[in-house]
Amino acid sequence: MNDRAALDLLVSQGPLTRTQIGELTGLSKPTASQLLARLEAAGLVRTTGNVTGRPGPNAQLYEVNPVAAHVAALAVDQEGITAAVADITGRVLGEERVGTDAVDEEAPHRTARLVAKAVDGALAKAGLGRERLHGAVIGTPGALDPETGALRYAPHLPGWHSRRLKEELAEVLGTPVVMENDVNLAAVAEQHDGAAQDFDDFVLVWVDEGVGAAIVLGGRLLRGATGGAGEIGYMPLPGAPLSRGGDRSAARPDAGGGFQRLVGSPSVVALAQEYGAPEVRTVAEALERDAVREEVARRLATGLAAVVAVVDPRLVVLSGEVAQAGGEELRVLVEEEFTGLALPRPELRISDIGGNPILVGALRTALAGARDAVFTTA
Repeated sequence: MNDRAALDLLVSQGPLTRTQIGELTGLSKPTASQLLARLEAAGLVRTTGNVTGRPGPNAQLYEVNPVAAHVAALAVDQEGITAAVADITGRVLGEERVGTDAVDEEAPHRTARLVAKAVDGALAKAGLGRERLHGAVIGTPGALDPETGALRYAPHLPGWHSRRLKEELAEVLGTPVVMENDVNLAAVAEQHDGAAQDFDDFVLVWVDEGVGAAIVLGGRLLRGATGGAGEIGYMPLPGAPLSRGGDRSAARPDAGGGFQRLVGSPSVVALAQEYGAPEVRTVAEALERDAVREEVARRLATGLAAVVAVVDPRLVVLSGEVAQAGGEELRVLVEEEFTGLALPRPELRISDIGGNPILVGALRTALAGARDAVFTTA
């Protein structure tokens, strides 16, 4: 327990001296010295210079040994896969983007080959081989059914629905693989690095080409019986066509029905065109128009009211392309429209995660698993 406490401190606070580790853990100097010697022998920590400018002997600084483990994090979308490789400290060493056209559509085991190509590209940039990986986490739309192992709620990702997909990916990468819903991973990123820090009860609403939510209650993700908790894109709302389970048109994010049809990226662009701006091609251009921004805010507030009435979170975080493009102006409008729609009034924030929140959350999850596995001297 002391070893793990010291390692966690070194990860979160950076290089520390023996004295600092002893003070932060409450350990005596002899015990802290024994602990550090044990961690050094296990290859988990290393010295990294000295503290200078103080009276007396210079104190050695210790840090987590970055080569103790490496992980891969991946974010999957309709256009391709982004992979990042990091060392155990969380420092990203290489990143690669692979489009869906990187492997021929008729190639056998195409999905596994795409994943391998993305990971190998990131590993090459990091100067590493697959044998150095201690785990991988893949964020994808939909969720794995806990009973069947099949990916559900993601008909727009052909090739990702094999019941053995997780095992196939683990075999090709040569390391354990965790598959997780992409919006859930975005919530992990917000909880650790973004707008939801210090909140145990919050909902992250992802408004992008697809629409979904991650629900965190008591600090834990709510998954549901089939992994489908938070699939609010299918939620029926006034003004939206119903999304029927047997309607294969729902394989496209801009088709189908429900909440996604009201506020998803393609619908926001289409709304601007309906409002007399046929030249608009992007969400950012659409939301520059006051009328479009106000209508999107009304639609978002209506959907959020349904979620809040059931879950009653302390915080709602808006993320994804629509939220980022609308920014603070959209947030204020949604907050104003929300008045009176639901009795609970949670705080409303825009995500402030830099980069890809799904990739950040996948990396956080992969690092937590790797640290649990290697941060031991038992």
